Amino acid sequence: MCRDCGCSSQPEDHSDVLLARNDHQAQHNRHHFDHSHTLCINLMGAPGCGKTRMLERMAPELEGLLVVEGDLSGELDAQRMRRVGIPAIQIQTGQACHLDAHMVHEALHQLDDTPRLLIVENVGNLACPADFDLGEHLRVVAVSVTEGDTKPEKYPAIFAGADAVVLTKLDLLPHVRFSVESFWHRVKALNPSAHTFEIGADQDIAPLATWIKNNIT
Repeated sequence: MCRDCGCSSQPEDHSDVLLARNDHQAQHNRHHFDHSHTLCINLMGAPGCGKTRMLERMAPELEGLLVVEGDLSGELDAQRMRRVGIPAIQIQTGQACHLDAHMVHEALHQLDDTPRLLIVENVGNLACPADFDLGEHLRVVAVSVTEGDTKPEKYPAIFAGADAVVLTKLDLLPHVRFSVESFWHRVKALNPSAHTFEIGADQDIAPLATWIKNNIT
């Protein structure tokens, strides 16, 4: 069960047990990634914030990348990855509003080769994914300017646990009410050590890609 929305059908008093089992599987996943020298990134954000587009734009910069896509249904995002030359595995969660470590573990069994970089694009959601460790090494949260600058205040857990926060769709700033200064102030109040990036149609995505590459061992 998610702490925030209670989306599981399991009784509420089972939530701690479910999370404990998830954490155990996540440790197993992380051990696998460490053993295979794979950097795993959990990419999170609300629906439509630009996560998939961000991956498409970084594709030429990131060698050895494999993407796991999480959606309730369909395979649209995995197809988009494949069209730009990135191998992708689609996880369909049904009614679940997040990926968990067991889902990622099952996806790993579909791999023929070990990637140097695995990016898991989580189900679009700013609440539930924050609770579920997938075994990742880094967490990246994307937020678009169309969502409003108060998101860190409304969803503190996901921002507090992020290694990097990416503000997207900067080219739309003239058309929305959004204070970049207020947004970053809220992020830093929760997470002073988070790396921060800004991207849009005209902004270079290389700094974000370089930060990712610098974390690959």
